[in-house]
Amino acid sequence: MVLAATRFPGGWSFADLLAHLGGIPAERVRLHPVPGRATEQDVLDLQSREDRLYELVDGVLVEKPMGYSESYWAGRLIRFLGTYVEDHDLGIVTAPDGTVRLGAGLVRIPDVAYFAWERLPGEALPEEPIPDLAPDLAVEVLSEGNTAREMERKLREYFFAGTRLVWLVDPRRRIIDVYTAPDQCVRLEEGQILDGGDVVPGFHLALKDLFGRVRRGSAAAKKKPTLRKKGKTG
Repeated sequence: MVLAATRFPGGWSFADLLAHLGGIPAERVRLHPVPGRATEQDVLDLQSREDRLYELVDGVLVEKPMGYSESYWAGRLIRFLGTYVEDHDLGIVTAPDGTVRLGAGLVRIPDVAYFAWERLPGEALPEEPIPDLAPDLAVEVLSEGNTAREMERKLREYFFAGTRLVWLVDPRRRIIDVYTAPDQCVRLEEGQILDGGDVVPGFHLALKDLFGRVRRGSAAAKKKPTLRKKGKTG
């Protein structure tokens, strides 16, 4: 599916574009194709020939910051969540390169995603490379290049598309923010239990088991995106 180009206001500067995308670093925006003219095919072409992932936001290719550490934490969560989902025949769990279309001109790549069988047409694995499908649960592992405004935007996009639960994982601070709506969040810290609520019924994971014995690195002291707290915290 090729989507039409996006028209930005004529008076916009590059700084305006970055602000529109959530105040992200300039180096994460790909300038070819010209911002506003990129398509889903560009996402697929880059995915096939480069070792970087790009999301499509309003016709703009935005690099998804994903490194060794983020891949490791996503992999651990996939192991715990995927095993539970498979053992209970609940649906499927996808990895950090699973692209999904959340809306017209909007392609996101959650680090981990869970889709209940009931959400999948015919309870079958989609064959198209970018399915028009919002996950029941979306997980984002925070990276150095993420900004708070970017993650707030992603939260709105996920829930507007039909996602029911979002986990924002910050392994450097060993916390997980659990969102049931863009403005409803419970913060879990090491020593507490993460559960799947009504979305992944019966799933429980102690954060100490997720984060394990891996030591905090020097990056732990670096400032990370902090979303404005809404709703209750735990």
